[in-house]
Amino acid sequence: MAAATATAMGSSLVEAVLACSGRLEKESLSGRISRLSGRVEELKDEVCSVIHQRYVEFLPSMQSATDLESQVQELSGNIDQLKMRIENEVQHDLNVAIAEFAELKQQLERDTLILTVLKQLQEFDTALKQLNILLPQKKYMSAARQLTKARRNMKAMESRRGFELKILKALSRELTIQSENILYLLGQEWQQMTVWNLPQSKEIGSLESATQTELHLSKALPKDGMVTGPTVTSVLRAFAILGELRSKFKLFGQLLLKHILKPLISHPSLRPCLEERADAVTLRFESVGSNLGHPSPVEVFSKLKLVLRILHKYQLDVPLEHGVEEEEEEEEDDIPKPVLAEALGNEIWKEMSDCLIRDCLVHSIPKNSSKLGQYSEVIKAAEEFEEALKDMRFLKEDSTDLLTYARNVNGHFADKKCQDVIVAARSLMTSEIHNTIKVTPDSSVTLPPLPDPGAGDQSKALKSPDALLKQAASLENEARLSRHTLSFPTCRISDSVQKLMTLAYQTLQEASASMDQYRLQLFYSVRNIFLLFCDVVPMYHKENLQKLPQLAAIHHNNCMYIAHHLLTLGHQFRGHLNDMTATFVDLVPGFRKLGMECFVAQMRVQKEELLERLSSARSFSNVDDEDNYYAANKAIRQVLHQLKRLGKVWQDVLPVNVYCKAMGTLLNMALTEILNRITALEDISAENADRLHVLCQIMVDEGPGVFVPLPGEEQNRPFQEEVPVYVPKWMTFRELMLVLQASLQEIVDRWADGKGPLAAEFSPGEVKNLIRALFQNTERRAAALAKIK
Repeated sequence: MAAATATAMGSSLVEAVLACSGRLEKESLSGRISRLSGRVEELKDEVCSVIHQRYVEFLPSMQSATDLESQVQELSGNIDQLKMRIENEVQHDLNVAIAEFAELKQQLERDTLILTVLKQLQEFDTALKQLNILLPQKKYMSAARQLTKARRNMKAMESRRGFELKILKALSRELTIQSENILYLLGQEWQQMTVWNLPQSKEIGSLESATQTELHLSKALPKDGMVTGPTVTSVLRAFAILGELRSKFKLFGQLLLKHILKPLISHPSLRPCLEERADAVTLRFESVGSNLGHPSPVEVFSKLKLVLRILHKYQLDVPLEHGVEEEEEEEEDDIPKPVLAEALGNEIWKEMSDCLIRDCLVHSIPKNSSKLGQYSEVIKAAEEFEEALKDMRFLKEDSTDLLTYARNVNGHFADKKCQDVIVAARSLMTSEIHNTIKVTPDSSVTLPPLPDPGAGDQSKALKSPDALLKQAASLENEARLSRHTLSFPTCRISDSVQKLMTLAYQTLQEASASMDQYRLQLFYSVRNIFLLFCDVVPMYHKENLQKLPQLAAIHHNNCMYIAHHLLTLGHQFRGHLNDMTATFVDLVPGFRKLGMECFVAQMRVQKEELLERLSSARSFSNVDDEDNYYAANKAIRQVLHQLKRLGKVWQDVLPVNVYCKAMGTLLNMALTEILNRITALEDISAENADRLHVLCQIMVDEGPGVFVPLPGEEQNRPFQEEVPVYVPKWMTFRELMLVLQASLQEIVDRWADGKGPLAAEFSPGEVKNLIRALFQNTERRAAALAKIK
């Protein structure tokens, strides 16, 4: 009706504009245009006739053509005048009409908007009325659709810019109240259909807590098919229509994971029990057998499938048409119907699969490569488990998390082996160093038998065994090396270090039996063991290595023992690792340096202690005084006591040659200090010389006693007799003792013009200083000094 009114108003407005123009005179504009058009047609016919006569019939008609041309020009002028009149006189009136029409159009659009909003208000009101009718009847799906329709209308009304209704605020509040009401009713229904009986224990996930957990589930449909109330399906689908299904399943899924699924994965003895009634089913748990160790993946998959099948069968696997709401729907629901099992699976699968891998599959990876073939049973069980979940729609078709993990057993074996090796190695490195074992040249790390890397290589079997034996016999030298040549010497090492080397050999053995892509991974894990040793041991045991000489010696032996094996470790496995870079030789200098630095640091500490003890000897001057003699005697006794105590600590720990060199170095340092102090004296009386000789005799008598590297006394005699070999200043010290007791002539004789034993140990200047200190200035002393040159 409004449109018709607008049309009438438009036509009257045009007529008024044309009537008021006053410039059309006696005839209308359309009449003039019509006559001109007729005249144009007549001219067109005449022109065609003239052209035809000229070019077809060849008739002389020049005069008629000239007349036609003048007529055409006249007609064109009339048309131009008419166009100018239309543009100049009518255009203004048309602009006025268009403006009026635009205003009418805006008014029409405003009226249309009002009608649309009124229609939306009507639909909103109708939806809320239907909602209030459907809720008491517990037709939750239809009620949810009505609420969704009301939400859409409210959203459309609120989106109208420039059009505001004061009533919208009240309507929005009413919509919120109705939404909370239906969600509350649905929540109450869901709580009645899914009842948890949870223990009061705070130790969630424990075996005791799991056995006290119960889950009561209402069946989706009664067995007789008669429906008397809302079903689980209608409640869950109503949640889905309202967009609340995910939040409900998220909470339910967390309870399911925390109290049922994760305990089943973690506790081997836990078993699900099912108690079925007419309208509900109860899920309980009991502990059967031992709960020690890690659960078998096959058993875990079986228990999880049982629980998920119960949920699927009794609550989640019911088509929509079996619902209680049988009323016909006038329009299709815009919200897609969710697969309930898939919705729950989306909430729990990620966390459940992570738990399965972390707490079950990881522990099922074989620790020995020989058992990898038996893992096919676990792979098959994982495949069947995923297929069962896909059949129940808990899992999407493209999801293969567990199966992918299980099939990569070789990679996981290598990863786990490397991790276990590093963990075990670090545990050994941080254990006590002083727990030692004795190794001898006959000792060796137990190595499993390795297959011949050249087996089947015909090029290596060209010569017969007899020919090889004859060739070896012809090349054999009469002088043979000892069977202990290049063997590690007898000493003590830490028990943990021997276990560490055994671990390295066993890991390389595993590497040689693994697939090609994992061999290098295991090989480099062994290298990492030794690199870790260089970082961990010196720092972890730093304080003890600095304070305790015995531990410093053991650490020295440990490093040398490892370096000794690293020389040939890579070579022993080279043919089995299929890699020419499989070597450990580059690590040898680092280990030797590590052991030497620790032992040299301990030697430095011992030297400082010896020098500190000798510093109390008062420079061995004026020993004819009882106090000075006592102080010097005490200092020498303390030095010998320290050396003997240190010898007992290092006895049977260090290799014999290292022990003798170390003790010889310390004794030589003490003798050098005594020598330097005595030779620096400017005046030595006869009594002082006698007492200095006595003090030196103590060192000569008891000094060889520190060379006892072996427990047996008889075995140590050769080392005690070879003191000069290990103590460079030993003979110098004995020559000093002779000088202290010799006459001038005896000193000159022992010098023997620079060729005697005295000249071999002292320089001319040192001998002259001793003569000046021991003898008074006489002609005989001058003559003796003259001979020392």
